[in-house]
Amino acid sequence: MLSSEKMSRINELAKKAKESGLSDQEKAEQQRLRQEYLAAFRGGMRHHIEGMKVVDPKGNDVTPDKLKKIQKEKGLHNRK
Repeated sequence: MLSSEKMSRINELAKKAKESGLSDQEKAEQQRLRQEYLAAFRGGMRHHIEGMKVVDPKGNDVTPDKLKKIQKEKGLHNRK
């Protein structure tokens, strides 16, 4: 995730945009920070999903093959 300083800056810029508007330089900074935030969020979400194991009500592993392949490549959920 982003540092608390960067998150604070994102929030400051959002508040200022609503209240009085942003300069071109601030708009560029806001866009850069948003892209950085999204990249961190997506990376965290990908990591979370890649660590999942899907089990049906009967206890059978029904994890999609594509996900199993990724997990095997990364050495997650050592399967026998």
